[in-house]
Amino acid sequence: MRRAEMENQDLRSTESIARFIAGTHNDDIPSHILEHAKVAFMDWLAVTLAGRDEPLVSKLIRYADLMGGFGQATILGQNLKKSVSQAALINGAMSHSLDYDDTMKKFLGHPSVTIFPGLLALCEWQGKSGLDFLTAYIVGLEAGACIGACAGIEHYAAGWHGTSTMGRLASASACAKLLGLNEQQTLFSLGIAGTQAAGLKRVLGTMCKPLHAGTASEGGLMAALLAQNDFDSAEDILEGPQGFFQAFKGAPNKTALESLGRTWQIQNLAQKYHASCHFTHSAIEAVLRISETEALKPEDINVMKIHTSQMGLDLAGKPAPTTGLEAKFSIPYCVANAFLTKDTGMQAFTEEHVNRPEIRALMKKTEVVVDPELDPMSLAAKAEMKINTGETHQLFVDVFEEIPDLETKKRKIEAKLSDVSTPFLGAKKTEELKEAISSMHRLPSVRKLLEIIKP
Repeated sequence: MRRAEMENQDLRSTESIARFIAGTHNDDIPSHILEHAKVAFMDWLAVTLAGRDEPLVSKLIRYADLMGGFGQATILGQNLKKSVSQAALINGAMSHSLDYDDTMKKFLGHPSVTIFPGLLALCEWQGKSGLDFLTAYIVGLEAGACIGACAGIEHYAAGWHGTSTMGRLASASACAKLLGLNEQQTLFSLGIAGTQAAGLKRVLGTMCKPLHAGTASEGGLMAALLAQNDFDSAEDILEGPQGFFQAFKGAPNKTALESLGRTWQIQNLAQKYHASCHFTHSAIEAVLRISETEALKPEDINVMKIHTSQMGLDLAGKPAPTTGLEAKFSIPYCVANAFLTKDTGMQAFTEEHVNRPEIRALMKKTEVVVDPELDPMSLAAKAEMKINTGETHQLFVDVFEEIPDLETKKRKIEAKLSDVSTPFLGAKKTEELKEAISSMHRLPSVRKLLEIIKP
């Protein structure tokens, strides 16, 4: 193959994604995929409202006050508005502050916290419809998942936080769709977002992890707004020389690119039912199921050995957390707490709860090891519980192989929203909010939904 032909073939990565974004319209989205998007939005609202009182939120609001600007878009859970970009930043960080939000393996991180904040701010500012909002989210998610599939495990293993790197590109894709950018402008939007890509896993367990979600959403929004005004950039940001794949690892993935618009990755979106890092979930489930089946008590336990992947150990292997945020990345804490209290929601990650003596005592009996048979990035885990009678109980769980069907997801997420929203909005408004989301595809303006969420 001649060099020119090879270069033309390589260009298909960024071009194919831009063509998918610009060429996908509301009518192209199957009805059941729209329903998946509504569930994702309901979950995102729940985790955002749950994080409204986190310290990082007030710090970011003070930062926005220093910067000034127009009151264009709502800061959720607060009685104030900030500029569109500030709302994307603050709501994005708020929604990831508890690490209670959804995950997707191909995305290499947390998609919704990077896509919804910018879209919601843009929709409120410009009065966009609910259907436009849902379509833009789905398109942004699919584009981000495709880029993640191209980047692959090497990208994440190199130290990049996919929520931040993929998130900027996904946010830019979604905002470009919502703004109705043409293919050329969408290429620019991807280029502007791609050159901003950043975010290191070294900061996991600090306020900078949720900040990544906010800056990704804000950066993607900025990219789309600049591209709308024909602010140019490289047109081959992904696969071009010294571009995203060369700098951050990865290569064009023909299967992923050809599946755009034919299959929908949103069906593989995994919501959280424990308020901790997703790498702790399989271990939590395994321990809970063994303890329930065998009716085990704390005094029965000799050793709890958790077999996890290399990535599971790297990200969630903190042996002795002292804060709630650190505990979210500690398999020893998460399994000890789950076994003793059965409460894995938000209240399990307060500083007082994390330092309970009986939990710390069981953590000392807990060992986390890498299972060489697991894929290095697998979220699966095996719990091996040795009890003082000499017996050993084992169970292997992979939560990503147990993603519930749509109706089960909806039921679980409605309960999650009620748990968070009822103390804040009251039962009546919470039910009104659920109904508004269910009929969101018919809303002429997303502003109507935001009126329900006012404190």
